[in-house]
Amino acid sequence: MAETDSDIVRMIGIHKSFPGVQALEDVDFTLKMGEIHALVGENGAGKSTLIKVLTGVERPDKGVILLEENEIIIRSPQHAQSLGISTVYQEINLCPNLTIAENIMIGREPRRMGRILWSKMNAQAKQVLQGLDIDIDVTQPLGSYSVAIQQMAAIARAIEISSARILILDEPTSSLDAHETAKLFGVMRKLKSEGMAIIFITHFLNQVYEITDRITVLRNGKLVGTYDTASLLRLELIAKMIGRTLTEFDDMSEIKQKSSQQIRGEALLQADGLGRLGAIAPFDLELHAGEVVGLAGLLGSGRTELADLLFGVDRPDTGSLTYAGKPVKRYSPLASIIRGVGLCPEDRRAAGIVDDLTVRENIILAMQASRGWFKYLSMQQQYEIAERFIKMLNIATPSADQPVKNLSGGNQQKVILARWLATNPQVLILDEPTRGIDVGAKAEIQKLVLSLAEQGKSCVFISSELEEVMRTSHRIIVLRDRQKVDEFSGDVEEQTIMQSIAGSGS
Repeated sequence: MAETDSDIVRMIGIHKSFPGVQALEDVDFTLKMGEIHALVGENGAGKSTLIKVLTGVERPDKGVILLEENEIIIRSPQHAQSLGISTVYQEINLCPNLTIAENIMIGREPRRMGRILWSKMNAQAKQVLQGLDIDIDVTQPLGSYSVAIQQMAAIARAIEISSARILILDEPTSSLDAHETAKLFGVMRKLKSEGMAIIFITHFLNQVYEITDRITVLRNGKLVGTYDTASLLRLELIAKMIGRTLTEFDDMSEIKQKSSQQIRGEALLQADGLGRLGAIAPFDLELHAGEVVGLAGLLGSGRTELADLLFGVDRPDTGSLTYAGKPVKRYSPLASIIRGVGLCPEDRRAAGIVDDLTVRENIILAMQASRGWFKYLSMQQQYEIAERFIKMLNIATPSADQPVKNLSGGNQQKVILARWLATNPQVLILDEPTRGIDVGAKAEIQKLVLSLAEQGKSCVFISSELEEVMRTSHRIIVLRDRQKVDEFSGDVEEQTIMQSIAGSGS
């Protein structure tokens, strides 16, 4: 079944505000049967809030929702599911210790006299997955499979639990490699051909153009417009998303060249044969004052494991680490903070922000920890620090006392950066600092990294986007199969790095 002109959902004049924030203002959104529709915009544009309204997590202050031309009031996520509206979130909220079948059928297990019919349940789960062209052993624990397969299981559950007609995919490819993404897109195309309407939220614009039929752009809580994907040039889309012509990256080469002149000869951080069994093979690394070293490699190549060793999250079982000419003897995050090393972790939700604390409290967290809990920062000091970094990083928040969970993903990322900048680190390790954030915020963070280098600080920069690593780094280290395999300085061709990442089998 191809895309039709029949609207399955129409959201008209949607308004939604939170304390101090107008999240949505007079937004219209239309979804057709049998289409894949991208919802894009900068962080804070209103995408998440619009989806929460559609799925019953939030009630709109004003506006109308029509489902197949019938006005509805969506009372809860359960009510949304009963209407055929299902969501698969970026953070997969299934149970890794249960089997694939149990996750797909949970709450809907076939029973007889109160007892689960395991064979029937496994057969039903397998049938749902086969409908997605996925052939796996549904009796194995979910956690034993890759993130991509877990994502497919989440989609299968969404379809099974509600006989979904509308499927919302929120950043589903953020943790997938190219092969896994292609598999997901195959599933999406199959569902589309069967008449499913899919809302696809992503920050990867190349994926928007590969898979979607239409694009709706939000900016600052308002509708910019809805466009046919095939007729909207990529630069036009970026301009609509950020409200200005894309010039953010234009001067990056000049900035990097200028910052490279500040690199000093001495090694601020030096690893000799540092490694951890089962995590990463022994490696050597010199990080000079004023230098940005990028780590390139595929997911699972050992980038995060290397970062965790440098910061003391894990303790090495081989080699040595030297900081400012002195051997490191204590391996722990607190010891690293005291030394002058900071780490922005890969997973900002699990290891970064503290949801229930305010922006101010999140920013001063590491600084307070380094002082010890008996040397409290006064409330005046806390506000001065928070306000300084809110202004410096252009964090979009009504105040320093706003709960950090109310901020967009990009602004939460800036809060984590502010936390570590407040400690005045000499070495800053950034693990995927721009994942899941918009183009404008990416440029701001990349320029910030180079400006820190100009001040004589050192950065380890990790990103799955090779172009970003090349744009930001003075030197690039390539990791493959949990070991360091190459190192490049100065200007290097992207193809050269890609061949190194791929290895001899490329």
